[in-house]
Amino acid sequence: MKHTFQIARESRDIQNNIIVLLRDTDGVVGFGEAAPTRFLGEDAKSVTRVLDQSIDLLQQADPFHLEDTTHLLKSRFPRDTAARAAIDIALYDMIGKKLKIPLYQLLGLKKPNANVTSFTIGIDTLEKMCKKVDEVKDFPILKIKAGFKEDIETLRELRKITRAVFRVDVNTGWTLHEAIKKLKLMENLGVELVEQPFPVGSIELLQKIRGAAKIPIFVDEDVKDTHDIPAFSNVVDGINIKLMKCGGIREAIRMIHTARAHDLKIMMGCNIESSVSITAASHVTPLVDHIDLDGHLLVTNDPYTGVMVDRGKLSLPVGDGLGVVARSEASLLSL
Repeated sequence: MKHTFQIARESRDIQNNIIVLLRDTDGVVGFGEAAPTRFLGEDAKSVTRVLDQSIDLLQQADPFHLEDTTHLLKSRFPRDTAARAAIDIALYDMIGKKLKIPLYQLLGLKKPNANVTSFTIGIDTLEKMCKKVDEVKDFPILKIKAGFKEDIETLRELRKITRAVFRVDVNTGWTLHEAIKKLKLMENLGVELVEQPFPVGSIELLQKIRGAAKIPIFVDEDVKDTHDIPAFSNVVDGINIKLMKCGGIREAIRMIHTARAHDLKIMMGCNIESSVSITAASHVTPLVDHIDLDGHLLVTNDPYTGVMVDRGKLSLPVGDGLGVVARSEASLLSL
């Protein structure tokens, strides 16, 4: 990590991810990535175990039979969403390369055109958070991590040094009393939305703050896949979809359509990831309302190049599939 990454429930300096490379009989290679989190019960060891146990299934699979393959993986590994996402992404990359088209075209979408991502400011001392904001002063949208005692005071100080739109991510860190009080105070601080104010499963608390403030409420940790969405249709304003949380691109598309059917807004988010999975998610952004795809900007040793970010604007690479390229031959040694 470029900085210690702290949210309401944890902090880290290193993120251990797994890069997956699938090669078919024609020699076409698809890139994928798993960015596991302890919150969802995964780590590098569990991902590696799932990948090892998936080899027999993948050896017999047709890469174009995505529905069958992803269904079998989900039935065999229902809780290993990051591991499944890595395979899903690699398959989509392989198919795009075989068809010689970019992923967004494979998905039936227009090329994303200068969509803007937020940049995440993790919890730290006020001095360091101000420094982080200054480092990304060209970004028009900042995602500020909250859920600590002095979060309102911190937002006030940050507002003094930037005109950027604020999105506040509480990561389950508030009580009902805090939420009611702080949401009202945030209305005058340029806060566009607030994400996941309460612990997972707190639907009654979300109902109690419905209408208590003008700021839209989104859920993230509460909504892992399509089946979780209906319960929040009349409770919140939107959801955060992450490839690592739902199991990949195919389930993310299902979630998007389900959320639309329930009149919910959509954010495309991420974990701490390399350019592989961030680029994969970027291809889907024409379908969403808000973008938070900065995970590759938070690390010092991204081994790949893909989507580029200029003053918050995303620019997809030119190429088939994901369009991701290894920074050095060292990234391809496993082949």
